[in-house]
Amino acid sequence: MSAREEILARARRALVDVPQVEPVLDVPVLRPGPTPAPDHEQVVDRFDERVADYRAVVERVRADGALQAVAGALAGRVPQAGSGPLRILVPPGFPADLVPSGVEVVPDGPEVTVSELDRCDGVLSTAAVGIAETGTIILDHGPGQGRRAATLVPDLHVCVIRSDQIVPGVPEAVAVLDPARPHTWISGPSATSDIELDRVEGVHGPRTLHVLVVAD
Repeated sequence: MSAREEILARARRALVDVPQVEPVLDVPVLRPGPTPAPDHEQVVDRFDERVADYRAVVERVRADGALQAVAGALAGRVPQAGSGPLRILVPPGFPADLVPSGVEVVPDGPEVTVSELDRCDGVLSTAAVGIAETGTIILDHGPGQGRRAATLVPDLHVCVIRSDQIVPGVPEAVAVLDPARPHTWISGPSATSDIELDRVEGVHGPRTLHVLVVAD
């Protein structure tokens, strides 16, 4: 007897007491109904929760309190030089009325070198879109968002995003993005961990991400 025939014989012996026709049981299956789509307020709430999960700071503010919120996000920061005003990088197109007084504004541009970016205490930016499900902020580096290096080198990134720019998920975000533009997807402050899983922040980008969600 070949090995194949022996295996088949064992299978037949194991099935000898199994009826030829198994009874068909009509087992009802309960399936949940369709989940109603969240309203926009719930979408923004979800965004806030997800952003906070990444150890970023997130605040909901009204439009008339946005300037004060930006100033609050910068408050308590110690200038790198130890004295004098904070040096804050401001990309072209960032709303001038959201730049607090008392800071040294460093206008961003290609002439600002990486070493000069590193001497800035923080950067202000707007955003293109926010994703509620993942807590992600996407920059397409349009007006107010600056170069990619501008939001990666300074230690603090204060990002101002309107609540109407927040969408439920990735498909909705991709649908509104211009595929011809460069995109930077940010989910919390920069962080990594070593082989012992000790978390280190600020290695590949800003150590602190402060997100201001502005509603009208």
